[in-house]
Amino acid sequence: MGRPLPRNILSAAEVKRVLSQPDDTKAVGLRDRSILEVLYSTGIRRLELVNLKLHDLQFDRKLIFVRQGKGKRDRYVPVGRTALQWMRTYIKKARPLLARSPEETTAFLTKHGDPLSRDHLTWIARRYIARAKLGKSGACHLFRHSMATLMHENGADIRCIQQMLGHADIRTTQIYTQVAIRTLQRVHAATHPAA
Repeated sequence: MGRPLPRNILSAAEVKRVLSQPDDTKAVGLRDRSILEVLYSTGIRRLELVNLKLHDLQFDRKLIFVRQGKGKRDRYVPVGRTALQWMRTYIKKARPLLARSPEETTAFLTKHGDPLSRDHLTWIARRYIARAKLGKSGACHLFRHSMATLMHENGADIRCIQQMLGHADIRTTQIYTQVAIRTLQRVHAATHPAA
């Protein structure tokens, strides 16, 4: 069976618009901004995000440790400076307001202090994407697809993207070489004599 191309991909400007939707003056909004930043920066899957523990966030190394990702594989994923700043702010200011117990080690919590579920995370991402009014639909995976496509368009090697996404098979990652249509359009417009 073939691998379908992602239906929607966000441009960097569209991602920025979605990321600006949460009200970061409130604890839940700060949590949500941090979640969206992590999804976009790392491309981790929604289950990988809901399973993140505080000790998996390695700020000093600028890494997130994904335990038992798809296929029961562990991996380290680089995380960008902006996402790290939002996570630090969330952990310092908002998470203490959400946590019911100091023993709770799950990184992202509901407003009632429980670990997020996959469905709740999907609802969060879908709501902010809709609020951005981009004419595109999606949820958590939209950030994953957008991150991989934008990195590839900016010159990232497909094997590096494979490692970040946790794909066992390079053929799964190669869909992002097909999705990079914007690059093809720019090259065509700049170089084709009839363009």
